Amino acid sequence: MDKLSNFCSEIKASIGEAESLSVSEARKVVKSINDFLYTNYPGIGTTWELGEYREYFSDFHKFWEAHHKEILDCKIDDEKCEQVADALRAIYVKTDGDAFSELYDTCGLSNEDVCRIRFLTANQDFRGSLEFAKLAKIFKTDPSIFDEELIADDSAAFISKIGIADKSQNDKRNGYAETISKFLLDKECDPYGLIDKYDRDIFKLRQAIIACDGAGYGNKKTDMFLRDMVVLEVWKDVTGFDKIDVASDVNTIKVALRTGIIKTEIPLVSSFLDIFCHQYSYIETMNASAWRRVWEIWNEKYPAECIESPCLIDYFVYNVIGKQFCKEILYQFECETHAHTFMWHSGRNKTCQVCLKNGIKKVKAQPIARMMPCSNEEGYVAILETPYVLSLPNEQKISECPFKEICQENRYLQPPKSISILGQTGWSTAYARKNEGGGGLMA
Repeated sequence: MDKLSNFCSEIKASIGEAESLSVSEARKVVKSINDFLYTNYPGIGTTWELGEYREYFSDFHKFWEAHHKEILDCKIDDEKCEQVADALRAIYVKTDGDAFSELYDTCGLSNEDVCRIRFLTANQDFRGSLEFAKLAKIFKTDPSIFDEELIADDSAAFISKIGIADKSQNDKRNGYAETISKFLLDKECDPYGLIDKYDRDIFKLRQAIIACDGAGYGNKKTDMFLRDMVVLEVWKDVTGFDKIDVASDVNTIKVALRTGIIKTEIPLVSSFLDIFCHQYSYIETMNASAWRRVWEIWNEKYPAECIESPCLIDYFVYNVIGKQFCKEILYQFECETHAHTFMWHSGRNKTCQVCLKNGIKKVKAQPIARMMPCSNEEGYVAILETPYVLSLPNEQKISECPFKEICQENRYLQPPKSISILGQTGWSTAYARKNEGGGGLMA
């Protein structure tokens, strides 16, 4: 804690005993903050990130790397985990388990081809840059595009041919493609045959893929790929599926924070302070562990009414709760003529629905507030219009978020954000030396 203590002492010395700051004192304070948070100097030291040693960004960066876990002190709450487990079990029973199995269209391709496309592109799929249907169309046009030998020889051509050369974080993509192709070449097998190389043990294969440094396969993307291969029955008769975790992302983390299955001593810090994503990685890990604990309790209490792996929670928590329910999709409107208010599911509405219901047409209304459905007793107005609920048969429809009561204390907590280490706006281009000025992120 020495670096932080020294910084606090410096600020205290600049402020003195005055109740308000003079301009000269304010200058010293601003300089001290900037120096501590966002500047470095020769000899500050290095940290290992993304396969190489990188200079510390600032003294705060060194402090945060060493102490972020004890500052945040993230813990898993067993009581909340049990409440969430009970709620998920109720959804499982109501939907006959369908809520936890989402099969996407494999476009008539063989298991071998589905596995090949997914394995060579799952590590490229960030910020929603890929859709399987589009990749399948490209594959059918020219399967050689997905040949690992050709990709290893010219990864840039592969990135271009699958249509993501103009997407975000391009600096990473070529390396990811080349590395994962060489992984296959080293194993002397195609993607479909990988599972046999690891005794048909999903967890063994998971560890090997994650250990392939520079391939872009972290925990999240690896778990999602392996989950899909089992759910789509591309790979059958495998072991270790129960060891695959929920894929940590902003949606599953958001729900974990709001339900309280993970709790931190302070609210999460801004990504501007989380240089090189130490907080993000820590919370990702704790999030996966918390959802695994939810699954363990669920499986212990209701073994006959439980999914076979924690990773299957992802389909419902990510796609339904995180992306549809746990958002500000409920709108309050005010009638321009009569001043009464009503709740509605779309901000694009222009008509007073109360007047219209009473036979009075062409009365306008304006939105005056936006909120999450769980924060209002009429939240069902929005929940019933979500894509998930609309797709359900009548006997399976739900009118409120199953976590509504669980989240009362924390429903506005926000998930962590990440600023890429690399990239045009990344930390690696934002360095500044002490007393030289400038530096920082660019839009």
